[in-house]
Amino acid sequence: MTIEAPCVLDLRGTTLDLTRHVAVMAIVNRTPDSFYDRGARFALDAAIAAGFAAAEAGADIVDVGGVKFAPGPPLPIEDEIARVLPVVRALAPVVAVSVDTFHPEVARAAIAAGASIVNDTTGLRDPAMADVIAEGGAGVVIAHSLAAPRMPHPDPHYDDVVAEVAAFLTERRGLASVRGIPHERIILDPGHDLNKNTLHSLELTRRLGELAALGSPLLVALSNKDFVGETLGRDRGDRLAGSLAAAVHCVLHGARIVRAHNVRETIDAVRMVEAIAGWCEPVLLRHNMPTGEAA
Repeated sequence: MTIEAPCVLDLRGTTLDLTRHVAVMAIVNRTPDSFYDRGARFALDAAIAAGFAAAEAGADIVDVGGVKFAPGPPLPIEDEIARVLPVVRALAPVVAVSVDTFHPEVARAAIAAGASIVNDTTGLRDPAMADVIAEGGAGVVIAHSLAAPRMPHPDPHYDDVVAEVAAFLTERRGLASVRGIPHERIILDPGHDLNKNTLHSLELTRRLGELAALGSPLLVALSNKDFVGETLGRDRGDRLAGSLAAAVHCVLHGARIVRAHNVRETIDAVRMVEAIAGWCEPVLLRHNMPTGEAA
């Protein structure tokens, strides 16, 4: 492991110590057009059940979204609130809840309903979002992206994608700080695939340590993304192995939160890394132990 330094998040009074622990953020998209599950969790009961199942499996955070990142027609803010709030209210008593939104109005309502984190894929494009988060005492995920919300950005160009993403995240973290969000509530996300092609996302992954060196907890959202599919030639439903490989590489280079669709498998992968690093003990000790049975 390359990074082992104090890294404690303050999530509205609950602390999440990431010094020797990798958190898994489960994804619950309450959208009819989610790129991965194609609306399987759009129904309210299905979304809540998925969140409870993720918490039971060991997810530290459940990320609830009502609008996908990909380009498309705008959804009225009232509709987005109606999608996410019942899920936030149901899950907040049992697990830390993040809300995936770029609208300050949605963030404010979600924080009031119990959300601990706002996951803004536009990287605080609207500075009012930082004010809402600061006032509500929530944490923030600042993700790198280039385009206006839900707008296309064809053929994105970077002279040095890692350097440019690092500069963006540093600048937006500074904005968050000035607006009153403490350092211990700020999480950075390089934004794999968000206005980036596969070569860009691979470069971010390869050089992730440079972003971990920025000093804030680093989240990676790699799960089943197109850069994994294009690298391996795999369709959307056949990207688990590639996603886990990318996640493990990122953990080894400083990522402390992994956002994932396949919660149980991702938890197993990161716990195995933790055990190899000596950060946690095995669940069982039987194989070739004095009082155990040979396997």
